[in-house]
Amino acid sequence: MRNLDPLVNDETAWAAFAERDRRFDGKVFGAVTTTGIYCKPSCPARRPKREHVVFYATAEEARASGYRACLRCRPDDVSRDSIAVRGAVALIEQAEEAPSLAELAAAVGYAPHHFQRLFSRALGVSPAAYARGLRARRAERHLEENDRVTDAIYDAGYQSPSGFYSDSRERLGMTPSAWRDGGRGETIRFVVADSPLGPLLIAATAKGICRLTFGEDEAALRRQFPNAAIRPDDGTIAPWVDGALTAIRQPEAAPDLPLDVRGTAFQEKVWQELRKIPLGQTRSYADIAAAIGQPGAVRAVGTANGSNPVSVLVPCHRVIRSDGTLGGYGGGLPNKRKLLAAEGITVAAPELPLVD
Repeated sequence: MRNLDPLVNDETAWAAFAERDRRFDGKVFGAVTTTGIYCKPSCPARRPKREHVVFYATAEEARASGYRACLRCRPDDVSRDSIAVRGAVALIEQAEEAPSLAELAAAVGYAPHHFQRLFSRALGVSPAAYARGLRARRAERHLEENDRVTDAIYDAGYQSPSGFYSDSRERLGMTPSAWRDGGRGETIRFVVADSPLGPLLIAATAKGICRLTFGEDEAALRRQFPNAAIRPDDGTIAPWVDGALTAIRQPEAAPDLPLDVRGTAFQEKVWQELRKIPLGQTRSYADIAAAIGQPGAVRAVGTANGSNPVSVLVPCHRVIRSDGTLGGYGGGLPNKRKLLAAEGITVAAPELPLVD
């Protein structure tokens, strides 16, 4: 390993190359000792054997060691692209009102449509969505500091309360009070219930279910919501618990349960799309990426899928790989198979190992 970011070690660097993970483009460069060429992680070329690859933090370091750039993936372009994206992010964060796509693209020297794709591929969201997310985060901070919700909304850059509440609805129901002071003052009640798939943690605020996961306990819930009052349920959320168990046992009879969850703008866009997948059907990660208008963000969709805080209710188990295999699942692949089987779906293709 050559002067890499401490968060990118030998193992994670090789995993990024093995999976052609675009998220690591610009963060690590792989040099092949047998060919003298260095590439970015997403390079489509066939992978060499692990023992023939060394990693560098920058293209400059790879060149200084005698390697030349791959003509297929053009890793040197990544540095220029990364600089442009960072510059655009800085402009968005410094501006009182979000710059237009044309203004951002002109400032960093790219054509608007090309830069839109570049920015979305790098960060998983468009410049406009990034700006909306930034504005919402500012609102969260102001809500922590200000007792008056209306003042916090205007301080965050919204032109009217309606804009903020519109963003709130897009965030799957999270309301301003849930953001105030890091959730302090919110009461979350929970149950660890026996389900056909093992222990199931179900936790909810007064507004809806905020966490539904397999194999977690009270300690995990407290880590997730450190500023909330965590209480064992006293029967308050019993109807929602019953509804969640019904969604597992009899998915065709699953009730429409209220949710109170939050994530990044990109995550919530993915989760909204997952909720549109009909019972008894599946979609691929590529299908979801295309449906949200970002066909190049397949890996990012997989990550957002895995970050879903309310399994089953936001049906991430209905997303499989394009080759027909299961893909990943936070609750374990056996549970994913069982959830799909309960909906009449059999994933017959065997799981395929990664091949160098």
